[in-house]
Amino acid sequence: MADFDIAIAGAGAVGMSCALWAQMRGHKVLLLDPEPPGSGTSYGNACTLATYACLPVNDPSVLASLPQLMFSKDSPLSLSYAHALRNPRWMLSFLANCRAAPSRRIAGQLADLLSHADAGINPLIEAADAQDLVVERGQLSVWSTVKAAEAATAGLERRRALGVPWREVAPDEAQEMEPGLQSPVKRAVHFHAARHLRDPQEFITRMHRAFTELGGTTLRAKAEAVRASGTGVEVQAEGQSITAAHAVIASGAFSKRIKGAGTDKLPLGTERGYHLMFKDEAHRVTRPVGWGEAGFYAVPHAQGLRLTGTVEIAALDAPMNKRRLAYIARKGAEMLGALPDPDSEWLGYRPTMPDSLPVIGRSPQSERVLYAFGHQHIGLTLGGITGRLIADLAEGGQPNVDLAPYAATRPFA
Repeated sequence: MADFDIAIAGAGAVGMSCALWAQMRGHKVLLLDPEPPGSGTSYGNACTLATYACLPVNDPSVLASLPQLMFSKDSPLSLSYAHALRNPRWMLSFLANCRAAPSRRIAGQLADLLSHADAGINPLIEAADAQDLVVERGQLSVWSTVKAAEAATAGLERRRALGVPWREVAPDEAQEMEPGLQSPVKRAVHFHAARHLRDPQEFITRMHRAFTELGGTTLRAKAEAVRASGTGVEVQAEGQSITAAHAVIASGAFSKRIKGAGTDKLPLGTERGYHLMFKDEAHRVTRPVGWGEAGFYAVPHAQGLRLTGTVEIAALDAPMNKRRLAYIARKGAEMLGALPDPDSEWLGYRPTMPDSLPVIGRSPQSERVLYAFGHQHIGLTLGGITGRLIADLAEGGQPNVDLAPYAATRPFA
């Protein structure tokens, strides 16, 4: 008999959601991670339950503005050329998905998954007794130039066609909604159905507490290898061997490093993201505010103002890029006025497939191994529904979401 029904590698937003959903269903669950739950990439996100985020990073505008994005000092994108040369297939696949037809298809597939996001996370919020962490003020997106404001129209209309609610906000109303904005506002849009969490790590900590109280087991060790058979999976974790009926790979950008899981064959890349925290400046904004041209968010966090975002395509083990932090600090001051020196800085690793879609489903190698990674910018938002779908698969049930677009066997370009 197996030690556990389900062993889950990874205790970020996605892995912790998988663990709590499975434990709520009555399974015997083991959660494996060498670090405290929620302390990795999930710690530093933009705090937003971004149910509107169906437009992929892959967009035709990337192809049109690629030289400017790559070479401008004011670009929200940074690219390590050495990393790109070492990973040409990923880069070419990413660019191929920036064409109009693939980009539209991906947006529709993300929108379908996001339409289930609240149904996936709301039961976890209740189980974790975390209602006090949820703020329902929507998300405000602003553009400070006429050119960028006009360029946003196609994407906004695509969102609306895919069922994402939003309303146009006049510039003076945007200033009333967020008096702290100092940068010009030429256009503003309020995604009024969006919510944010005052402290995402605290939410994950409370999920872990609920998981433990329901009988879940946590092992502070790194899952290093899995070996599947017809009856179960053996998981190797820092000298320990555990057996489970199913193993879930939910280690984010590090999922490729688990031997025997088949993940090494997948084009899993990394969009490195950064944030700065300003302890006494949370009053600068009252909800997540995204600045379109700058590619980052200003977010009111329980511990202060968080400026977070941008994209750096580089290796997992590359050193922190101080130029990215300087960019965020500079743009933050343009957006909100003079800021003090940040109290902390952070680098995280968004797990990203070249088509910007997550991988959710069974491993091609064994139905005993389940995949739950690659959620790029929206792991917090999609963690709950991913956890519910993984529980369905582990039980042999038929999920109410078509998982074909998120299968590991899909074409990536």
